[in-house]
Amino acid sequence: MIRAFVAVEIDPAVVQRIIEATDQLRPKISGIRWTLPANCHLTLKFLGDIDEGQIDSIGQALERDLSLFPRCTINAKGLGVFPDAKRPRILWVGIDGKTLAALAQTVETALAPLGFEKEQRSYTPHLTIGRWREFKRSGRDLGDVLKDWQEHDFGVTVAREIKLFQSILNPRGAEYRCLRTARLNHEPA
Repeated sequence: MIRAFVAVEIDPAVVQRIIEATDQLRPKISGIRWTLPANCHLTLKFLGDIDEGQIDSIGQALERDLSLFPRCTINAKGLGVFPDAKRPRILWVGIDGKTLAALAQTVETALAPLGFEKEQRSYTPHLTIGRWREFKRSGRDLGDVLKDWQEHDFGVTVAREIKLFQSILNPRGAEYRCLRTARLNHEPA
């Protein structure tokens, strides 16, 4: 069994701007485990544990259903937390893209016949850049720190392909390995 998810890789220039932001945030936010830069991606669907024998059928379903879906633009802007600044668990970069919900829904529809249940929650696109195991308030209030970054523009990624990734968990954090790639239509949305 392997742990898998479907995602869009983020443009390296956007990732670099996120790295620069986290370097500035490190002294202001304590108790957080920062996401490795190589792991910066936009998850469209988490699959959980799958059998290695499913990789080909998942790849084929994604290729078939996404080949007609147009390329789309992903804007990375602002910082926030889930569930809120008083009890944060995840620090994220906001994502705006008018066709992302439709893209996530296309992935859901492609994989449903293979036994993957459709997500019941509405799709909230974001890039996870850090996680708290336990939040400890220190110094400046987290809400005030994030307010400084609310409108910060990290840049744009053009989604040209969707990838099926394997997530390999280890003590340093997760490592991701691309298992399959499905190209989107060359026409932009």
